[in-house]
Amino acid sequence: MLNGIINIYKEAGFTSHDVVAKMRGICGQKKIGHTGTLDPQATGVLPVCLGSATKLCDMLTDKDKEYVAELLLGQVTDTQDTTGQVLEEQAVTCSEEEIRRVIAGFVGDYAQVPPMYSALKVNGKKLYELARAGKEVERAARNVYISEIEILKLELPVVTMRVVCSKGTYIRTLCADIGDKLGCGGTMQKLERTRVGDFRADKAVTLKQLEQMRDAGQLEKVILSADSVFAHCPALHVQEKWRRLLENGNAFYPNQTVEGHTYSPDAWVRIYCRNNHFVGIYTYDAQRKWYKPVKLFFDS
Repeated sequence: MLNGIINIYKEAGFTSHDVVAKMRGICGQKKIGHTGTLDPQATGVLPVCLGSATKLCDMLTDKDKEYVAELLLGQVTDTQDTTGQVLEEQAVTCSEEEIRRVIAGFVGDYAQVPPMYSALKVNGKKLYELARAGKEVERAARNVYISEIEILKLELPVVTMRVVCSKGTYIRTLCADIGDKLGCGGTMQKLERTRVGDFRADKAVTLKQLEQMRDAGQLEKVILSADSVFAHCPALHVQEKWRRLLENGNAFYPNQTVEGHTYSPDAWVRIYCRNNHFVGIYTYDAQRKWYKPVKLFFDS
């Protein structure tokens, strides 16, 4: 079984689930999971986890993300993007200066109401299922964080912008909210996810490229190890005689490591055993004076 992460560049027309289904065929295994959905018309970075690395899926979902989006001003749709039904159209009379000021005002904490056309669930029902049935339900605003917005091009009625944001941010809702604040309405015309954490678009491969690499026997060249995601965390190696503790998912003491170091409480540490085999992420418990597991990847 293949274990690790492949940085996929999702092309337009595929859902995130489509990508996983196609990769199961390409890689010849079922244990594959993606790290956060992209709308079918959106393109860009979609890290996909294989084998034991599927335990990373929720951890990668938490990473900050970067997008390049095209905002079409003067139009409102039911889906908040141009695939939806047009509900309203207006002339764009605001100045470039006003547009720049309003967009800059979204940097920082932002209470965002999730769109009806989303996979979020209310009373066990996905919002998009309710929306397709013509029903709209009240959604509570969720706190998200926009760390950067840079206007790359302003050719009215289209504004191209780069957005760096926290998990859970809907860029099409951001586009709609910017248009609403400007008084002319807005919808998302195009979206590319250019980064998820340290995974970048210029290092990603398409499904077609992945298939070609498989046929050439080079598939493993694009598989990143699970511990590469945590390269910023310090590493400790547990002594071989204490290997059983790791296999059973137990905690261990600093003096049971080769290095014998004690790191700050709550800081994540990469743990390895013999032959530099990655075991998982642990954190130091100052009260008990031992390292306890956060997430285990021990597969042998």
